[in-house]
Amino acid sequence: MSPSTPTSQSLRSTPFWLRSIALIRTIDHWSDRFGYLVMLTFIPMILAAVYEVVARYVFSAPTSWSTDVTFMANGSMFMLGGAYALLKGAHVRTDIYWDTFTERTKGRIDLITYLVFFLPTMALIFFISAESAVHAFQIQERSNASLWQPLLWPFRAVIPMTALLLFIQGISEGLKSYWAVLTNEPFTTHEKIDI
Repeated sequence: MSPSTPTSQSLRSTPFWLRSIALIRTIDHWSDRFGYLVMLTFIPMILAAVYEVVARYVFSAPTSWSTDVTFMANGSMFMLGGAYALLKGAHVRTDIYWDTFTERTKGRIDLITYLVFFLPTMALIFFISAESAVHAFQIQERSNASLWQPLLWPFRAVIPMTALLLFIQGISEGLKSYWAVLTNEPFTTHEKIDI
């Protein structure tokens, strides 16, 4: 460690990092809780699919709504789980190169990526998709994928909500990256997931 590198212990006592650590922990806590809440969308998805199979093949009475419920629950779960995946480090990286970098280099790459690409993109997606969701609400847009024709604005509202959740989690991840730049230590470590 070079003489100019602050220790993680000395940084933790500065006013900026006291507030930042509290912010990181709060954001991470709520992203984790919300991730578990989003996992509950499995329930209507599975129930709708099981009901459809029984109704169709046992009673020869297919439903007009199960396809939409399954589609919307799956799409919502996939989108809204993005912030949870970001928190857990489950997004794709090219590990063959990443693992060779120091924590400081990883922090620099992540910090630049969050500040220059990720946060502005999430802000842009939020504003564009929020406008689309509001418009869908105003015109009471309906799905034409099935005879049920449910309202689409709740499903369209998932996109700006996802962008907002990712933006907030991106702030936490950006602060963690800044920590790594300053200390050459990771703020948190993620379980390595091999697929």
